Amino acid sequence: MKRTRSNVPNPDIRILKVSSCSSLSGKSTLTYQVGCNAESNICFRVTDNTGGGFFNDEWVAFDAIQQAFDKQPKNRPIVSHILLALFEGRSLNSPAFLLAVLQAEGLVKPLGEKKRGYERTDPAGFMAEIKKRMNSSIDLKAEEGKQPSESTVQPAKRGGKAKASSDKATAPTN
Repeated sequence: MKRTRSNVPNPDIRILKVSSCSSLSGKSTLTYQVGCNAESNICFRVTDNTGGGFFNDEWVAFDAIQQAFDKQPKNRPIVSHILLALFEGRSLNSPAFLLAVLQAEGLVKPLGEKKRGYERTDPAGFMAEIKKRMNSSIDLKAEEGKQPSESTVQPAKRGGKAKASSDKATAPTN
């Protein structure tokens, strides 16, 4: 995992979902989060990459993604490059990683046989799932770069008892 830290302040985001997916190349697995802010604006971010590629871990607003897609001419496929302006920093992998996340969430799909070309899909299913999570008490406090897991037993420290702890919420992550 090679993360590029941004200078952009980290907004107060309620994490609704932590999941993983393959990168577009299929060479690595990405861990990502879907969250919302106090105004219910949906955001995405990649938190881990099993491959060697750098990436930005900043939150990207769903509205900004949709606006970037809207700028693309209707007769042209969506490619990761159109998402580059959404990231501050040096990583050229971040737009492709975000596109992989959007594909995993069902928001884009490959465009026929064209390599690297995608098209938007109806976001209704995604929005229904996220609204349901927003209306619940889910607020995953996942550590950056790690996916929520079951409780784990922590070793005893200096004569203390070993204790079971959940380092993250056990709410559903899919």
